[in-house]
Amino acid sequence: MAYQSFEDLEVWKRACRLAIKIIRAFFKSKEYVFKDQMTRAAISIPSNIAEGYERDSRLDVIRFLRIAKGSAAELRTQCYLAMKLDLLPHSQSLEFIQECKEISAMLQGLIRARSRVA
Repeated sequence: MAYQSFEDLEVWKRACRLAIKIIRAFFKSKEYVFKDQMTRAAISIPSNIAEGYERDSRLDVIRFLRIAKGSAAELRTQCYLAMKLDLLPHSQSLEFIQECKEISAMLQGLIRARSRVA
């Protein structure tokens, strides 16, 4: 099936699911600054994928995929910190970290594929 829209991308779907999990994990947290930073980073991943794919330029798509990849690295770092600060259970932190790594790898694959297109 040919690409129709960003909603068809598995990486966008996974990034949305991860953002929802992060938001739910911190929903009742009183660590407002940390909660805000993590939810913003999580929301940024699928949002930048969507924005890039709605642009009319291949270079814009690549640029926004790179921003999304950066947000995934930011979120991964915050998950490590949350684990060390006991803000998230160890197992949940590791799950989020692994998902960030997999999303980053998927984004890198899209960046490579888009970079090869003339």
